Amino acid sequence: MGAVLETLPLTILAASVAITLFGGFVKGAVGFALPLIMISGLSTILPPEIALAALLLPAALTNMWQAFRQGMGAAISSVRGHWRFMVIGLVVMAITAQMVLAVPQWAFFAIIGVPVASYSALQLLGVPIRVPAHRRGLATVLFGGLAGVLGGFSAVFGPPTVAYLISLDTQKAEQVRVQGMTYFLGNVILFGAHLRSGVLNADTIPFSVLMLIPAFVGMWIGFQVQDRMNRDQFLKATLFVLLIAGLNLVRRAVFV
Repeated sequence: MGAVLETLPLTILAASVAITLFGGFVKGAVGFALPLIMISGLSTILPPEIALAALLLPAALTNMWQAFRQGMGAAISSVRGHWRFMVIGLVVMAITAQMVLAVPQWAFFAIIGVPVASYSALQLLGVPIRVPAHRRGLATVLFGGLAGVLGGFSAVFGPPTVAYLISLDTQKAEQVRVQGMTYFLGNVILFGAHLRSGVLNADTIPFSVLMLIPAFVGMWIGFQVQDRMNRDQFLKATLFVLLIAGLNLVRRAVFV
C-alpha cells in the first residue's frame, strides 16, 4: 500500500471520500466539475501534489463512463464534430503539464477565472452569448487553448470547455458526451505527464485508486438527476456550477 494511505489520518481519509463523492455527484448531474471539486477540497486538507494525484484516476475513468454512456457510435460522432477543439486543448495541455511544478499558477487562474465567471453570470442574467458560425474557428482556438492551459496546470479543464459548448448552443446529450470524451483524452495525457513529473508514483497511486469508489457512486447518483432534467434546467444547473467554478479560480488566483 502506498505511503500516503499508510500515513493518512482516518478523519482526513473520510473527508477525502466525502469530497470525492460530492464531486462525482455534481459531475454526473451536469457533466463536469469532479476535478474542480476534488482539487479545491482536497488541497485544503492535503498537499497540492497529493490532491492532484488523487483526482487523476477518478477523473479519467468517470470521463470514460460519461463519454461512452450512449455507445461507441455516439462517442465517435462527438469526436468528429469537435476534434479540432480536442486536439488544440490536448496539445496545449501536454506542454503546460510539464511546467506544473515550475511556473506560478495565480496568473493562469485569474486569466481564465474572470472570463468564465463573467460569462456564466451574464448567461444566468439572461444575456445570451453565442458564437456565430463564421467565428467558430476562432472560438475553437481560443477556448481550446484556455482549456489546455488550465488542464495542464491543475487538471481542471472543464470551465472553458463548457463555455465553448454552451456558446455553440450544443444539445444536452451531445454536450455531456463531448465533455466526457474531451476530458477522458485529456486525463490520459495528464496521467502520462504526471508519471513523468513525479506527481503520480508508488506512494500516491493507491490513494487515487481508492478514490475511484466514491467517485463512481456519486456519479451514478448524479446521472439519475441529469436524466430527469429538461434542457433548460440542465443549462441553468450547468451555468450555476460554471459560475462557482469561475469564482473559485479567481479565489485561487487571489489567495494562491
